[in-house]
Amino acid sequence: MAQSVFLFLLWFFDSSLAGFPNQINIGGLFMRSTVQEHSAFRFAVQLYNTNQNMTEKPFHLNYNVDNLESSNSFAVTHAFCSQFSRGVYAIFGFYDKKSMNTLTSFCGALHTSFITPSYPIDSDVQFVIQMRPALKGAVLSLLSRYKWQRFVYLYDTDRGYSMLQAIMEAAVANNWQVTARSVGSITDPQEYRRIIEEMDRRQEKRYLIDCEVDRINVILEQVVTLEKNSRGYHYIIANLGFTNVSLDKVALGGANISGFQIINPENPIVQQFLQRWDRLDEREFPEARNTPLKYTSALSYDAILVIAEAFRYLRRQRVDVSRRGSAGDCLANPAVPWSQGIDIERALKTVQVQGMTGNIQFDSFGRRSNYTIDVYEMKTGGPRKVGYWNEYERFVSIMDQQLTNDTVENRTIVVTTIMEAPYVMYKKNHMHLEGNEKYEGYCVDLASEIAKHVGIKYQLSIVMDGKYGARDPETKTWNGMVGELVYGRADIAVAPLTITLVREEVIDFSKPFMSLGISIMIKKPQKSKPGVFSFLDPLAYEIWMCIVFAYIGVSVVLFLVSRFSPYEWHLDEQDETKDPQTPPDPPNDFGIFNSLWFSLGAFMQQGCDISPRSLSGRIVGGVWWFFTLIIISSYTANLAAFLTVERMVSPIESAEDLAKQTEIAYGTLDSGSTKEFFRRSKIAVYEKMWSYMKSAEPSVFAKTTPDGVARVRKSKGKFAFLLESTMNEYIEQRKPCDTMKVGGNLDSKGYGVATPKGSALRNAVNLAVLKLNEQGLLDKLKNKWWYDKGECGSGGGDSKNSCKPCSIETQ
Repeated sequence: MAQSVFLFLLWFFDSSLAGFPNQINIGGLFMRSTVQEHSAFRFAVQLYNTNQNMTEKPFHLNYNVDNLESSNSFAVTHAFCSQFSRGVYAIFGFYDKKSMNTLTSFCGALHTSFITPSYPIDSDVQFVIQMRPALKGAVLSLLSRYKWQRFVYLYDTDRGYSMLQAIMEAAVANNWQVTARSVGSITDPQEYRRIIEEMDRRQEKRYLIDCEVDRINVILEQVVTLEKNSRGYHYIIANLGFTNVSLDKVALGGANISGFQIINPENPIVQQFLQRWDRLDEREFPEARNTPLKYTSALSYDAILVIAEAFRYLRRQRVDVSRRGSAGDCLANPAVPWSQGIDIERALKTVQVQGMTGNIQFDSFGRRSNYTIDVYEMKTGGPRKVGYWNEYERFVSIMDQQLTNDTVENRTIVVTTIMEAPYVMYKKNHMHLEGNEKYEGYCVDLASEIAKHVGIKYQLSIVMDGKYGARDPETKTWNGMVGELVYGRADIAVAPLTITLVREEVIDFSKPFMSLGISIMIKKPQKSKPGVFSFLDPLAYEIWMCIVFAYIGVSVVLFLVSRFSPYEWHLDEQDETKDPQTPPDPPNDFGIFNSLWFSLGAFMQQGCDISPRSLSGRIVGGVWWFFTLIIISSYTANLAAFLTVERMVSPIESAEDLAKQTEIAYGTLDSGSTKEFFRRSKIAVYEKMWSYMKSAEPSVFAKTTPDGVARVRKSKGKFAFLLESTMNEYIEQRKPCDTMKVGGNLDSKGYGVATPKGSALRNAVNLAVLKLNEQGLLDKLKNKWWYDKGECGSGGGDSKNSCKPCSIETQ
């Protein structure tokens, strides 16, 4: 009984699937250059057919291959019609720019699915299953990650225009400066050389190369020949086969190279495939053993997985896809599409499998979706994965801090700086020393302390042009230390480099290690010795004038009060006894002259032989005595100092004083933040000063700080130099002690340690600066190099201790 039931079920199962073929015929179209892909295709079919698991292999795969010697429309039409006449269920193959339209037209007209690892098609087409993921999103994310604002885009028109369009749209949105060059039609390698030389004249250091592997290798050969692979250059390879590109020679020069990889070597499917792949006979499978696996070969292998899974799905759904009778004429007019073609296309688009290129699934137009692309960088030990990209998370970095430190410790970091006292100076015996030992100064000590905290080896490098860093308005290139970082010639800048907005856009700064502002330096005025009228100096001119008017006013008031008061009119006893019947008119002691005499005697602290008798006169006199007490006390206190201290009279006390006059010229350092401050300022006084400075003849801009200081010293007080307050204070403490700082700071800013954008050292350097500040070491370094080594005494050359006459405000 049990045996009969089993036979019935077996008969029923076979009957239900009787409409599904036991052999699936697939076609293959291969170009002349796709040798390894052809081997991978045949090997994948062989692996499927030799699978012993009947559940995974319910049918047999059979392939028919046509090799295209040329990609003209006639050859492609002949090959496609040949495959169609054989009754294939689907076709795997490659296309290029010439054959793409012909193949997609046939597929759409005849409802024959075409599975391809070629570059994705820009337009929405049916019956084309694209195994290669689109790279557009990953490239844009990486450009944003590196914060590229200016670069060269070399693209191959054979790969379509979707990438070009996306980059140009992003350039408009993000204000990028993109120089695009089509290299698809170039066959002469010398033409690449001319393009690279042209870009080098424009100071271009960043390239995005969007081509196939063979063309990329030719371009990079010219890069190496022209020695454009040194530090400062950065190349992004917009191709899914980063490890397929010959990068060793390019990386040898120190250039940064980034790219993308679709094959994950840690994937178990990849590892299992490579174990079998390496054991193949190259006579049967050319380019199988001794040639690195191309990503297009991996896509070819995955295509067979997709085809097999799609037909397994159709079999489970009991869809009859049998091709009975003649397959038809592909050139018939009108075209006769295959009725089961839509079912096969739908099954292919619903596939979701894990392959050598990760997760494989498609959208409604047959494009890859929900895929992951690895991001690689060329390191000292070879290509290294630094992150990955997918449609949902975008770019995700996987380089942790430990990995960063290991990478940094393996090489010597280049620290750019500028020769500027007291920050960096040569030692007296520097001719007998080498390396970092030749230098001393605040920044030399600071770099040493940062290196200890970060754990790096470094080499100090003096910037060649002697500039801090500014952007040329015409060429848009950076000079000075900022240029060294932007173009990759240095890793860190430890110098008196001011943190500004325009610099922060292209480099990264740490927290400030020193706070400062723009100040005014002038030549110290000649000291004046006491003269004949120096006794007048303790009080200001307006005070003396007020005293004179007060003296006259009090005398007149006293005179008038005495006239109106009866107590000031009196007779002496002798006058009364002379003639009692006709007494004389009573006299008044406070006439105008006596009133002036009384006020003068009180002011001189000498007194007088007359005094007021009336209450009103005594009140006036008392007020005057109190006033003279205060004035004489203040005068006496300042007189001794003014007679013993030599005074300096400064012609300039503030920026407003500079702006109001034209006798004293003033300027700043060229290519520095001080010049940028005045150029960008919207404050009326500073705008007026900038208008003068940029039009002054001869130029008031100094190439270096020592040049500006020398001009101040030689100008005999006719030139003022605007510079950072820290440098002003330092120079004031150095011999010949003939400069001085006047007025307050014009702004508030800070010096920071700079690193290139996206540098692995940024966080570590920032933490080191904060730690040094908390430990008080930064203050100790400033005291050491500014004041402990001062040459002008504790007072320096400033006028802070000089005496000033008492004015109305000080009274």
